[in-house]
Amino acid sequence: MIILGVDPGLTRCGVGVIEAGAYRRLSFIHVDVVRSAPDVSQDLRLLAIYNGLVEKMDRFVPDVVSIERVFAQSNHNTVLGTAQAAGLAMLAAAQRGIPVALHTPTEAKLAITGDGRAQKIQVERMVTRILNLNTMPTPADAADALALAICHALRPSGALQGGEREQHLTPAQRQWAQAAQKTRRHSSTDRGM
Repeated sequence: MIILGVDPGLTRCGVGVIEAGAYRRLSFIHVDVVRSAPDVSQDLRLLAIYNGLVEKMDRFVPDVVSIERVFAQSNHNTVLGTAQAAGLAMLAAAQRGIPVALHTPTEAKLAITGDGRAQKIQVERMVTRILNLNTMPTPADAADALALAICHALRPSGALQGGEREQHLTPAQRQWAQAAQKTRRHSSTDRGM
């Protein structure tokens, strides 16, 4: 399965592509950052990001697009640009009939490092190690995009959009998702929820 990860941003939008093979073997395919110039109008910046995402999706033809789930931040300008870039990634995927999965930064950190509160450098080091890269991907947006793709390969239970989640999972991913669901049920029962 080819997974394209997107770390949305208006100035720098990270794009990472991996292949998830049998036995959760992950292979690096591509990493890049789609950029827009901060000195042009917002509509032209959005167009630049959209065109860059479309080019990547058409070039790599992913089976799923894994996008960072946008959440509220104190900097409203940052969250607005991030949300707009995430929407563009969802639109480009939907136009191509590619399912979209949304993963929070905490989910990605947990999948990559085992710690949902890991520092950026820890995530970057683990991405480099998991994908057997010679150097860490830069800038951080590129490493984050690869982390989101890896997260989806290892934790496919993200909020998959555009159809039934199960039909897009490998048998191993189905087992992983079912085990995670059972664990969540047991832990919520144990806490009296």
